[in-house]
Amino acid sequence: MQILITLHSQLGMMTIPLTILSALTLMLIIERTLFMLVNGRTHTTQILSKVHHINFSNSAQVEQFIEQDLQGKTIIYQAMRMLLGHRSFTKELREEAVSIWLFKKRQQYKSGIRILSIIGVISPLIGLLGTVLGLIDMFKGLAHTSGAISPAVLADGLGLAMSTTAVGLLIALPAITGAQLLSMWVEKTLAKIEYTLNHSNLHIEGIYIDCPDNAKTCEEVVA
Repeated sequence: MQILITLHSQLGMMTIPLTILSALTLMLIIERTLFMLVNGRTHTTQILSKVHHINFSNSAQVEQFIEQDLQGKTIIYQAMRMLLGHRSFTKELREEAVSIWLFKKRQQYKSGIRILSIIGVISPLIGLLGTVLGLIDMFKGLAHTSGAISPAVLADGLGLAMSTTAVGLLIALPAITGAQLLSMWVEKTLAKIEYTLNHSNLHIEGIYIDCPDNAKTCEEVVA
């Protein structure tokens, strides 16, 4: 309670919205980071190495691959199960299914990131609004003051008015930075998954792209 009283004395009527925005920013950054740490592991090198040696005309071998190697819960295992579940479709239909699936996953992975971007835009505006309202109140008070107005009084009033803009910018900085970094992380993860799906889709058609068994070389190709 004492903290809220102190914040209110510094931020005035913008205390509640700025506090909510700062809490949301912190929670979203932590939640999306943990989400990506859990779901962002692609294991593309290992999967591509195994896919390279599968004969997709042999249904038993494909089913064994699904049962033994694709039972993880991370996104790459979901993606491969989805693709191989549609292996009887034409190449064009599989590509369409992959495109739709990746679109849905991109929406899911970027849901919190969009909110972070919005916070990064509106928090400086809310801070600026608080500054303008603070200046209006300060000038109203000065208008009813008789006698000389000392520079110290003006400096104190301006300092309180400007504090909301500073807080708004302090919220916007991590929000925008977090949104950009997380977005890059998501796009890199989905790009690796898309590469793996496209590579596997070609193998299903019997089109083999050379991917040496050397894990380091495969990692370089995927990256």
